[in-house]
Amino acid sequence: MDEPHPLPASASPGLASTRRSFLRQAAGLVGAAAVARPWLAQAEPAVTPAPVSPASTPGVSTITLKVNGTVRTAELETRVTLLDALRDHLQLPGTKKGCDHGTCGACTVHIDGQRALSCLTLAARAQGHEITTIEGLAQGDTLHPVQQAFIDCDGFQCGFCTPGQIMSVTACIAEGHTHDDGEIREWMSGNLCRCAAYPNILAAVKQAAGKGAA
Repeated sequence: MDEPHPLPASASPGLASTRRSFLRQAAGLVGAAAVARPWLAQAEPAVTPAPVSPASTPGVSTITLKVNGTVRTAELETRVTLLDALRDHLQLPGTKKGCDHGTCGACTVHIDGQRALSCLTLAARAQGHEITTIEGLAQGDTLHPVQQAFIDCDGFQCGFCTPGQIMSVTACIAEGHTHDDGEIREWMSGNLCRCAAYPNILAAVKQAAGKGAA
C-alpha cells in the first residue's frame, strides 16, 4: 500500500488562505508598531527623577551635636549610634570601636560630665547635651593630667583601649572613687585592656588623682 503524500498547498485552498492571512496580519502589526513608536516617544517623554536630598530620605534627620565645645551637624539615620556618628560623620576617630556591645569600654565618652558608652547611645538622644571625647581633653599642646600620667606610668601598650581608659579615669577621679586600689579597680572594671597593662593603669590613676586631676 502506497504511503500517503503531504497535501500540497494548492490542494487545500483553506489552509493556504489561512497562512497568507496570518502573514499579512503579522506584517501589518509590525508596521503599525514601527510607525507608532516615534509618536509614543513624543507623547511620553522620558522623565528624569529628581535628586533626593538626605534630609528628605525616610529615616534620615539632621542631628545637631555639641562635641568638645563645638556645635556640629550631620545627616544621619535615626538608628546611628553616637560612636558611629563621631567616627564616621564628624571625623573624630579617637573614640574606639571595640566590642560594639557595651562590654569593653573602648568607646567611653563623657555626656554632661558623666561617662557613657557611645556604642549604646543613639546620636539623636545625645542632642542638647555636652559631649566630650578624647580629642577634647587636652588644652592645646598641654595634655590633661590623666593623659600625662598614662605616659609617665606607661599605662598603655597597643594603645587601642587607651582613649576609653583615659575618659573613664577622668570621670572616676571626678566622682571621687580613688580612695584605695580596690575602689579604683571596681570603678574601672568596665574598661578592658587586652594587653593587661592594669598595674600601670592603676599607677596612672593614683598619680593623676594625687595631682587633683578632674
